[in-house]
Amino acid sequence: MTAATAIAPSELRSQIAVRRGIWIAVAALAMAATLPGRTHGLGLITEPLLADLRIDRVDYGHINLWATLIGAFFCLPCGWLIDRFGIRPLLVVIVLALGTIVVLMSQVAAAPVPIIFFLLVLLTRGLGQSALSVVSLTLIGRSAGRDGSGAMAVYSVLVTLGFMAAFGLVKVAIEQWLADWRTLWMGIGIVLLVGVAPIGAFVLPRWTESSTLETSEERQGVILATALRTPAFWVFAGATSLYGLIASGVSLFNQSILAERHFDRSIFLNITIISQFVGLAGNLLTGWLARRYGMDRLLAVAMLVLAAALLAFPLVTTETEVYLYAVTLGFAGGMVTVIFFGVWVRLYGTAHLGRIQGAAQMMTVCASAVGPLLLALSKEQTGSYLPLFRILAAGSALLAVASWRLKLNPSAGVA
Repeated sequence: MTAATAIAPSELRSQIAVRRGIWIAVAALAMAATLPGRTHGLGLITEPLLADLRIDRVDYGHINLWATLIGAFFCLPCGWLIDRFGIRPLLVVIVLALGTIVVLMSQVAAAPVPIIFFLLVLLTRGLGQSALSVVSLTLIGRSAGRDGSGAMAVYSVLVTLGFMAAFGLVKVAIEQWLADWRTLWMGIGIVLLVGVAPIGAFVLPRWTESSTLETSEERQGVILATALRTPAFWVFAGATSLYGLIASGVSLFNQSILAERHFDRSIFLNITIISQFVGLAGNLLTGWLARRYGMDRLLAVAMLVLAAALLAFPLVTTETEVYLYAVTLGFAGGMVTVIFFGVWVRLYGTAHLGRIQGAAQMMTVCASAVGPLLLALSKEQTGSYLPLFRILAAGSALLAVASWRLKLNPSAGVA
C-alpha cells in the first residue's frame, strides 16, 4: 500500500465535507434568489406598482392567483430536466431567465395590456417560486443524502437568514437610495444576472451531477410513479401543503387576524419577528431529532403542535397568550420546513429526486395560492377568520394521525 493510498480515505472525507458545504451554501442562495417570485417578494412593490400602473386591486388579486396556480406547473418539467441534464445547467438557465423577466417587469409601461403584465407575473412565479425552488431542494437533497438531517437543518437556517438579509438590504435600499419600485426591481434583476447566475456556473462544481456523496442505493432510488403509489408521499406532501396554505394566508392577513382579537399593529410587528427566530430553533431541533426518530413521528408532532396553535387562537385574550400562540405556530413551521426539505431523499433516493420534489413542490405552491383566498372568503361569509382556523386545526390533527400510522423505518426506505 502506498502512502498516497494510505491517506486517501482522510482526503476523501475532507473533500466530501468541502463539497457538502458548497452545495448547502449554493442551495440556500438559490432559494433566497426566489424572492422576486414569492408573495412576500412581490409584496415589496405591490402598493407603488398598483398606483404607477393604475391596476385595480381586485384585478391584481386575480392576476396573482392564476399566475401562482399556473406557475406551479413549472415544477414538473423542471424536476424532469434536473434528472435528465443535471442541476448546474438548470440553475444557471433559470436564474438568468428569472433575472431577465424581473428586469423586463421593471420596464413595463403604465396602463399595460393586461396579458403582458399577467405573463410577466406568471413567469416570475413559475421561474422563481416553482422552478428555482425545485432546483434548490434537489441540490440540498442530493448533497445531504438519507442521513443528512443536520445538513437539512443548516440549510433551513441559511434560507431563513438569507430571506431576512434580503429584506434588510431591500429596506435599506428603499430608504437610502432607491426612488421607486422600478429601480428596486431592476436592481434585483441585475443581482440575479451578474451575481447569482455566475455562482451557479462557476462555483457549483461539475461533480454535482455524479455525486460521490451518494451511496449506490441512494443513486438508484425509485421513479415518480412508484413514489405516488405510496401513502407516505401523500401524507408528507399533504401535510406540508396544508401548512403552506395556512402560512400564506396567515402571513398575508395577520394584521387583520390579530385585530379581530383586539391586538394592535405593534403586536403584529413583534410577532412577525419572533416567529422567524422561533422557526430557526424549530429547524435546528428537528434536524437533531431526525437523527434519532423517523420523519413520520416528527411530522405527527409538528402537525399536532400546529393544530394546537390553531385551536388555541380563538381563545387568546392577553398579550402573553398571543405571544405563546405565535411561538407555537412558528415552531411548528420550523419543524415542517426541515421535514419537507429532508424526507424525499430519505424515502425515495436521489435517482429521480427532481421529479419527486417537483411534484411535491407543485402541491405546496398551489396550496399557498389558495390559502389567502380561503381566509378572505371566511371573513366575507362569516365575518370572522376563526371558523376556518377550527377547520384547519381538524385537518392538521387528521394528518398527524395519518403520519403516526405510517410507521416508517427511521433510517430510510419506502414502506
